[in-house]
Amino acid sequence: MFKGHPKGLIPAALANMGERFGFYTMMAILVLFLQAKFGLDGTAAGWIYATFYSSIYFLAILGGVIADKTKNYKGTILAGLLMMAFGYVLLAIPTPTPVPNLTLYLVATCVALAVIAFGNGLFKGNLQALVGQMYDDPKYDKVRDSGFSLFYMFINIGGIFAPMIAPSIRSWWLARSGFEYNANLPELCHQHLGGTLTEKAAERFHEIANQVSASPITDYTAFCNDYLNVFNEGFHYAFAVAIVAMLISLVIYLKNKANFPDPAKKAAEAKANNTTVTQMDVKEVKQRIYALLAVFGVVIFFWFSFHQNGLTLTMFARDYTVLNIGGFSFDPEIFQMANPFFVVFLTPVVVGIFGWLRNRGIEPSTPKKIAIGMFIAALAYVLMTFGSLNVPLFSEVTEMGGLPEADKVTPFLLVGAYFILTVAELFISPLGISFVSKVAPPQYQGLMQGLWLGATGAGNQLLVFGAMLYVGVPIWLTWTVFIGACAISMIIMLVMVKWLERVSE
Repeated sequence: MFKGHPKGLIPAALANMGERFGFYTMMAILVLFLQAKFGLDGTAAGWIYATFYSSIYFLAILGGVIADKTKNYKGTILAGLLMMAFGYVLLAIPTPTPVPNLTLYLVATCVALAVIAFGNGLFKGNLQALVGQMYDDPKYDKVRDSGFSLFYMFINIGGIFAPMIAPSIRSWWLARSGFEYNANLPELCHQHLGGTLTEKAAERFHEIANQVSASPITDYTAFCNDYLNVFNEGFHYAFAVAIVAMLISLVIYLKNKANFPDPAKKAAEAKANNTTVTQMDVKEVKQRIYALLAVFGVVIFFWFSFHQNGLTLTMFARDYTVLNIGGFSFDPEIFQMANPFFVVFLTPVVVGIFGWLRNRGIEPSTPKKIAIGMFIAALAYVLMTFGSLNVPLFSEVTEMGGLPEADKVTPFLLVGAYFILTVAELFISPLGISFVSKVAPPQYQGLMQGLWLGATGAGNQLLVFGAMLYVGVPIWLTWTVFIGACAISMIIMLVMVKWLERVSE
């Protein structure tokens, strides 16, 4: 599989895999943690989730500038790994729930998220730039797309298991304290403590509370305090898994650091040998930057749709999806493993298809692949739209204290949507990174990779509108917004294809 690729690809991919495992462990539970810990509604939790998710990618622009200016990509990546590990340590420290001071503890959580975001900004784009530099050697140029697809696959190997680890730790911690897990109970506990339960929701709350408690409940307020505290302690300990993953990633990176490309060393050697590095024509530099900026603008709307996996799609799993099958109960976060699972197992298939087409001289250009990916992503939300036509409004579900299992939809709806979204992702994300590495002027590689991630950040900041739609309009209508976003992106990309192909020749 790695035959014909640079030797540095495997250690770079493994270092990224460890970091992504920790990151996806956190992202699988972040929204549910914010709601269970602080009693936030979907919109408020959505704002924090979207801002954090977007800042990770926006800060990659700053990380790219730092690496480009200093030519010290390796040192910048190392600093990012250390900062992320420290941020996870801050999140992993158990604090009491319900929190004694909402503002103080919420701000402290946001500070920890900010540290992680800045560390990620130093790490992510610059590691991608480092991989791109491996393929600057002419003998590797033809396998650049497949190289980035393999790199991307390793990212998602870590993501397969991450969504299972955090919920398992939380459920284990609940069980050792005499409780069982219930996805709706934290919200009902916060409503009970706040005195906002409706009569119907109160009946539902009492029923669930007695089901999950090993001991008879005589004081529901005391029960809520105990359950919320234990529930969120489990989340805090789950964040500690990310620390372990970061340490593994750090060891892999340090062990192989000397074998990665070093632009500063290359420039110094050229100066010592009295040779000059060929500079790209100013006009060509501008054309390439314009082309990249155009692509960045288009993919914003794809990421706005795709990254709903940790927000509205996870909420849909919790509120509208059957989670009890054949006597087994599943956590709503479990569906997030579907995407990385499909990435790992579909990547060899997609790479093989592209290779087969390339050998016959009919492989689509990278811009065409991205446009096709936009169309495929729209199909995922077409499926979600038809599957959600008969579910009630979220406000109605809240009023009744949760939707009865008999009225929920099959879990295969979400699995099917994740499958389609994953196929779309494989046409867009790794190939987009490859396109940036090929088209970016040499002196702006870090910055351009940062801007690619910045476009992802812009799409992630828009995620909050998905949460607002989810709680305010029929669910099927929420999904149609994402269909429109993907369709518009596809049309614009098709209009630009010929120009982008000329620039990337």
